[in-house]
Amino acid sequence: MQSDTNKILIVDDDPDIREMLSELLEEEGFRTQSISDPVSIDTAIAQFVPDLILLDLMLPNENGLGICQRLRTKITTPIIMVTAKASELDRVVGLEIGADDYITKPFSKRELIARVRAVLRRGAHELPVQESTLAFKDFVINLDSRTLKTSEGELIPLTSAEFDLLACFIGAPQKVLSRDHLLRTVLRRKSDLFDRSVDTLVSRLRKKIERPEDDEKIIATIRQQGYLFTPKVQPAAP
Repeated sequence: MQSDTNKILIVDDDPDIREMLSELLEEEGFRTQSISDPVSIDTAIAQFVPDLILLDLMLPNENGLGICQRLRTKITTPIIMVTAKASELDRVVGLEIGADDYITKPFSKRELIARVRAVLRRGAHELPVQESTLAFKDFVINLDSRTLKTSEGELIPLTSAEFDLLACFIGAPQKVLSRDHLLRTVLRRKSDLFDRSVDTLVSRLRKKIERPEDDEKIIATIRQQGYLFTPKVQPAAP
């Protein structure tokens, strides 16, 4: 849940950028810590325990994409990629390997704070379902603790964006949801014909909850309409 004490870890090798980001965020009530060398990111995360990570794409020793991919094998902390590359390919690659959002340099203070607050708000908004623990196919989802487990109890790690996408589908099972709706509801962005972020996020989620041998896909693509969550959703057995 978002609060004025949310902690943000800034990873950027440019001291001016680090100082600027820290000042802008702290003016809004956030606590920040900055590091320049990605080698120390694991230590910083363990000690500072950030609620969100601002990760520069171009870093010495190890680029931001590699760091993000490595972190996603260990933590689910939201990550916003900070990049000077504005092409769709660069954005999609970042989302594919686990980033929750991206912001392109140069950016305004208003855009930065909006992106940060939007990512931190994920999980704090009300969900369109009454039960907190629900079952579908071979999974159990708890909307309060924001966890997904198999029916055998194995935890399926999801990023905040992946969980919010799944929660959105859970709230409207067997109903076609358009890309525009998912873009506005999950990623909190205005509709953009060329924004493929939703498709990338759906692909990530599919890899975690679908198996190649399944006869019916959990998330079906409905051509020119959007996506359909196919399983029945019901309260989980106590």
